[in-house]
Amino acid sequence: MRLNISMKDSIPGKRTIALVLLVIALVIVGVLATHRWPFTRHAALPQSSVLYYYDAMNPQNHYDKPGKAPDGMDLVAKYAVTSSSNSTAIGQRRILYWYDPMHPAYTSDKPGIAPDCGMALVPKYAEEQGAAAQAQGSVVVSDDKQALAGVRTSVVERKALSRTITTTAQIVADETRIAHVHVRVPGFIDHVYVDYVGQQVRKGEPLFTLYSPDLVSTEEEYLIAKRGKAALGNAPFQEIAQGSQSLLDSARQRLKQWEISEEQIRQLDQSGKITNNMTIYSPVTGFVTDRKAFPQTSVTPDTEIYTISDISSVWALVDIFESEVPFVRLGQRVTFTLPSNPGKTIAGNISFIYPNVDPQTRTVKARVQLANPGYGLKLQMFADAQINVNYGTQVIVPREAVLDAGNEQQVYVVQDGGVFAPRKVTLGPTLDDQVVILSGLKPGETIVTSGNFLIDSESRLKGAQSIQH
Repeated sequence: MRLNISMKDSIPGKRTIALVLLVIALVIVGVLATHRWPFTRHAALPQSSVLYYYDAMNPQNHYDKPGKAPDGMDLVAKYAVTSSSNSTAIGQRRILYWYDPMHPAYTSDKPGIAPDCGMALVPKYAEEQGAAAQAQGSVVVSDDKQALAGVRTSVVERKALSRTITTTAQIVADETRIAHVHVRVPGFIDHVYVDYVGQQVRKGEPLFTLYSPDLVSTEEEYLIAKRGKAALGNAPFQEIAQGSQSLLDSARQRLKQWEISEEQIRQLDQSGKITNNMTIYSPVTGFVTDRKAFPQTSVTPDTEIYTISDISSVWALVDIFESEVPFVRLGQRVTFTLPSNPGKTIAGNISFIYPNVDPQTRTVKARVQLANPGYGLKLQMFADAQINVNYGTQVIVPREAVLDAGNEQQVYVVQDGGVFAPRKVTLGPTLDDQVVILSGLKPGETIVTSGNFLIDSESRLKGAQSIQH
């Protein structure tokens, strides 16, 4: 059986097929428009853009185009998620602005590279600013930025503190044991017994002899008065006897005022002869530290002929720096070591603190009395001094935790939620790498000890922007 189909019969079939294809196409378009096919969703997602390229071995080195690092490694792209607006939510976090992490005062309304340091701008999220609003100056710093800035923390402690002040001292003569030898009557030195500086003398030993015309005249008056007393002492007239005695007493008193000893006057009484030279004796036992006695030298009462120091007890003058003066007090124990005898130590207590500061060394002298048996401590000798200072139990923090603005000092206290709050503190003494806190902190609080400058910059930036907005 043969079927004969003509051209006219095939045309309606083609039309039917075309109509079916058109309906299917319309259905597909409707589905895509109604149900947001995944291809459409992909187009709405934030796009990734390259912020910069960096060396994987040295991430701090940034480059503006791809290539190879100086160490031969391929540069790696650093991507940033961008959106059509800064207020678009990225992971449910709204970006307020972008800023330079090294110079937070620089802000931008879009991501990019900081012009000063070349680092990628960091987003500032709205919730960070809201969380830090609980205390004035508080700031929230993300974990990433903390790691970037090297933020470290420590716990405030209270513990017993003591330190040793190490300084220098100089051995000098005890000023209360120094004798200055003068004469009471002008004259000429005849013979010198002690003729060099450093010579040791004992009390009562002769120093030199003095010829004085005034002394000779007084001795003559004394002998005349003595003879007159012998002749007129038994006179029947009481006035004459008393007058002769007064002349004798007056001459004797003048000899004593010129430091003529009782022994010398007794010799004058016994011999009845004038002594042309008067011997001057040492008033103390010690060492001659200055001498102006030379034969045939004219001297007067204002001439200091000898200086004799008794160094059986000496002073150690300890240098105390201005910052350490408040911690030094009378009676404090000082230990000395001498370069001449390193293995031996001597100790004494502070007996006096001088009221003035040396303008050259900016130190205050503290005096320690030291016994010197055997004269082992030589004058002008230097010694190393150590003073133990006990501060008691104090609240302390690392010195690097304190930001010093001159008129005030503050630290940053770590609070819940990554909030860093500034806290004003009152400082006490500084001991090496620690500082005493007199007020403002309590033991057990956590504070920032490193990276606090970045946190402080964030805090100041936030304060400035809150004023602007």
